[in-house]
Amino acid sequence: MSKIKSAYFCQSCGAQSAKWVGKCPVCNEWNTYVEEVIEKEETKISSKSFSTKRESKPILLKQVERQNIERIITEDSELNRVLGGGIVPGSLILIGGEPGIGKSTLMLQLALKLSARKILYVSGEESEMQIKMRAERIAPPGDKCFIYAETNTQNILKQADALQPDLIIVDSVQTLHSSHVESPPGSVSQIRECTGEFQRFAKETNTPIFLIGHITKDGSIAGPKLLEHIVDTVLQFEGDRNYSYRILRTLKNRFGSASEIGIYEMLGDGLREVLNPSEILLTTREEQPSGIAIASMMEGMRPFLIETQALVSPAFYGTPQRSATGFDVRRLNMLLAVLEKRIGFRFGVKDVFLNIAGGIRVDDPAIDLGVVAALISSYEDIAISPNYCFTGEVGLSGEVRAVSRIEQRIAEAEKLGFKKIFISGYNGKASGSSKQKIEIVAVNKVQDLIRWIGK
Repeated sequence: MSKIKSAYFCQSCGAQSAKWVGKCPVCNEWNTYVEEVIEKEETKISSKSFSTKRESKPILLKQVERQNIERIITEDSELNRVLGGGIVPGSLILIGGEPGIGKSTLMLQLALKLSARKILYVSGEESEMQIKMRAERIAPPGDKCFIYAETNTQNILKQADALQPDLIIVDSVQTLHSSHVESPPGSVSQIRECTGEFQRFAKETNTPIFLIGHITKDGSIAGPKLLEHIVDTVLQFEGDRNYSYRILRTLKNRFGSASEIGIYEMLGDGLREVLNPSEILLTTREEQPSGIAIASMMEGMRPFLIETQALVSPAFYGTPQRSATGFDVRRLNMLLAVLEKRIGFRFGVKDVFLNIAGGIRVDDPAIDLGVVAALISSYEDIAISPNYCFTGEVGLSGEVRAVSRIEQRIAEAEKLGFKKIFISGYNGKASGSSKQKIEIVAVNKVQDLIRWIGK
């Protein structure tokens, strides 16, 4: 029986060392060396299902026969959206998120709703009784949902080979350990080896596998960066603990768009799909205060409207404060500089606070026009009509630049009952072909926006 041979490799440049070193002598990066297995120990575990030996040889691309892959359509429309239309057979999907955000609940809910398919739910963190207690709270137990509390990957793959499920869910990859690596569970070597074994099993048996992963303090998925390269799809489950809404975001997807999101609401009996996110992100008020503007944004192919809240007040404590929640504070500083340079507002002596309502984080530049409208409204203490909506990117010279998918933004605003939508004048060709009943106001510069605020 051969022994395990391992070496240390730099995760930045790939340099090899016989022992661990703090600083890589090749790329001068610190703490990048991790242990990796070179030669594995021979085991007696049967692996016929996930290590099928077949002779392979290169073939011409035109000789490859294309097969129509039938995706697994779940009852969760939000999950179908972020996966690109359903679960692709043989895919390896990694879902990460903060502790307690609802990753296990989402996956268990998926397993219980796929009642027509055989599901294997592997848990390395909870016992069978704990999972049953949570399942009874979420949904009726499925007739084909199997629970297996195990952390050894060889045992898991052996049972999966015997059971032959249609879908495997592993909670979580940080708790697994392989007999091929002597490192403790959760180490870089174990995470990489366990993920590689599940990848081979998924590809050779055409079984989709969900891997639940933890994240580090900086928000990245725990383990080597190579983990995200191995899997086919990376999903991020995020949200604010102070809000009941959760966002399932696609970071990588080999079978669909990588810019889609799904929105859920955390309830006592599980996660509820939010089919119309614009309604939950907009607040209904009897009286419209100043500093409130509605902006249109896009996430992938999905348009929805959000509420931007701005508060501008005199700075009495020296250096003015700049604070933004859900919005890039550097972009906020840029917009304030544009308003001060191009229009003459004295934001340099004002405290400015910006908030995106609903706890959502926005990176679409089309929200700039809505932010500018909210800032001007709060500065002048003039309320904006609740029937107005804004979409457009603001440049450094004060021009309002065109944004993509303007027709979908206009249609979403009209569906929610808005009377006017302010867009860039450079989107005139697209807006002119629109057959919407909503009034479209084209603005070329931020100066043109001032006369509409307060009407």
